[in-house]
Amino acid sequence: MRPSQAVLDVVGTFVRLGLAAVWLTSGSIKLADPGQTYLAVKAYQLMPDAVVHPVATALPLLELALGVLLVAGLLTRWAAVVSAVVLVLFIAGVAQSWARGLTIDCGCFGGGGQVAAGQTQYPQEIARDVGFLVLAGWLIVRSRTRLSVDGWLRPREAEPAVREVERA
Repeated sequence: MRPSQAVLDVVGTFVRLGLAAVWLTSGSIKLADPGQTYLAVKAYQLMPDAVVHPVATALPLLELALGVLLVAGLLTRWAAVVSAVVLVLFIAGVAQSWARGLTIDCGCFGGGGQVAAGQTQYPQEIARDVGFLVLAGWLIVRSRTRLSVDGWLRPREAEPAVREVERA
């Protein structure tokens, strides 16, 4: 037995608001401490110094924008796609740090930068981000949720991604 549309809409609402909370929390923490955000981005040793500052400045703003869009339920699928791309980049960044033997904290929710060798938490950080990626994936496939601007702007109809799944 398949869950009803109403149940899926409620689950989607919790997924949307949960992912929004992630972005609003991480973006707020990073924005509140730009110096630490700079150190966290620099610790990955992936980009020239001239690019670190613009990335460290833009990242919390992007995260906050995604959080606001998701709270409002506005452009939900688009916000989920961008979230998924960002999360894949975060996972790749942590994985490459681990593979290269860097000893850093990811800086995902504040902090970041160099840590002692035994203080890294790469598997947990990757697992957490994969969990967030699952939330984004849900919203990519089924972006219709309750209490959303998208729902008010769009007449109630099955979404293209849902129709395709149901045909299969």
